[in-house]
Amino acid sequence: MRVAYLCADPGVPVFGRKGCSIHVEELIRALQRNGAQVELFATSRQGDPPLDFESVRIHKFTALPKGEPATREQAALAANHDARSALARAGPFDLVYERYSLWSFAGMEYARTLNVPGVLEVNAPLIEEQAEHRGLVDRANAERVAERVFGAATVLIAVSEAIAAHLERYPATRGRVHVLPNGVNPDRFPAGLKPAYPAQPGTFTVGFVGTLKPWHGLAVLVEAFALLHRRDPKSRLLIVGDGPERENLVADLSARKLLEAVHLTGAVASGQVPGWLASMDVAVAPYPKLLHFYFSPLKVFEYMATGRPVVASRIGQLARLIEDEVTGLLCPAGDPAALAAALDRLRREPELRARLGQAARASVLRDHTWHMIAQRILHLAGLEPASLLVSQR
Repeated sequence: MRVAYLCADPGVPVFGRKGCSIHVEELIRALQRNGAQVELFATSRQGDPPLDFESVRIHKFTALPKGEPATREQAALAANHDARSALARAGPFDLVYERYSLWSFAGMEYARTLNVPGVLEVNAPLIEEQAEHRGLVDRANAERVAERVFGAATVLIAVSEAIAAHLERYPATRGRVHVLPNGVNPDRFPAGLKPAYPAQPGTFTVGFVGTLKPWHGLAVLVEAFALLHRRDPKSRLLIVGDGPERENLVADLSARKLLEAVHLTGAVASGQVPGWLASMDVAVAPYPKLLHFYFSPLKVFEYMATGRPVVASRIGQLARLIEDEVTGLLCPAGDPAALAAALDRLRREPELRARLGQAARASVLRDHTWHMIAQRILHLAGLEPASLLVSQR
């Protein structure tokens, strides 16, 4: 079974340190374990392939030119011709799988022309996201590309219910949208992980993993930690990741005289994340009140896989993923006092921490692995995974 995996988004470095990079790598691994021979077509690599990608043939698209946004948009649109040619040269394929990007339609139209399944994974409402956060010159053309690629796909994978609702606004998608949240690779999170940053006895560690961006609720986290630290001066905050909010974060911590109680790792490789998670007593996803919460936060799945008790905002998919008081604690979004109270409760109740962490790990390893997600994708595409064929013999 030959699978073409296409990622034309220049903002998704397939071998980088972002959550989206982990998503690409882990799904390719899972497809391979389900009997697929995968070839990767990508615009951005940022780093070397993992050692276990020896059998993955990699095709790199030409990088987009730097300069004016309008020029980059036109170049991204024109790149569809080269992408289509690259697929044709490397093919034929039994499945074309594409991570939706703003200007790409080549993969799904190539699959439709050859009458093979085309599966489109949609992680965000990219047109709205681009217009709000980065700037979008030719919105009308972006909408036409979206209609074109959504219409050509055999199956559309939405990572959350909110994304599914967004997709179903397009008439051509009706009946072809399926929700598949993110997952974990259990091999990365074995029991008994050693902490990368051990604490002194009696130290309570609150941890966060992710890109430091405004919508991740870092201001809420700092205020909540300040409240916790007043109650327990030995508590510490571990922040794993880097991003545009780092300067504001450090300034906030400095103004509150908390820098000595906080450790910021900066960007870390995905292989190092499990060790940092093992250094935490509790892990947080402190999202603020957001009008449109469409995320399937990879970090939360990984928190749970490591057996960390999770405190998260009661918002979007998190309210369904985490069962309050069973696999974690949920707080009102954007409420530092409620977050601080939940953290203090877990600090004072180690038995509760252990129970929530164990239940969280069992839940995510049972229901949310990349292997299961790949099986589901192949089934939706009408291709039976090799593991299922073996079990049926």
